[in-house]
Amino acid sequence: QVQLVESGGGLVQAGGSLRLSCAASGRTFSSYGMGWFRQAPGKEREFVAAISRSGTNTYYADSVKGRFTVSRDNAKNTVYLQMNSLKPEDTAVYYCAAASGSWFDIPRLLHEYDYWGQGTQVTVSS
Repeated sequence: QVQLVESGGGLVQAGGSLRLSCAASGRTFSSYGMGWFRQAPGKEREFVAAISRSGTNTYYADSVKGRFTVSRDNAKNTVYLQMNSLKPEDTAVYYCAAASGSWFDIPRLLHEYDYWGQGTQVTVSS
């Protein structure tokens, strides 16, 4: 079992920045590829970014590429999502998730993830 707790959400103006954190406890953090997803009201949960167990491989949704950066610190059992140049359409509840996989895999699909956090709200005002 892995427990995931997100933090760092909030209200920000368009063009601003936020950094989300996701702290993991339980089984060995480095055993999991990590991902960020988001869900806006009335919409399905969508993939945002993911990082491999090694931390060397990352992948982003086209909508956030060049603006968001995912990283991880295996010593601190934490994954981060740095969000810059935020837009109103980035408003959503953001979830981190953990997926079993090989050292360099980048899990991208919802069903690949085994564990989920409770989410943190990000609101971008225009």
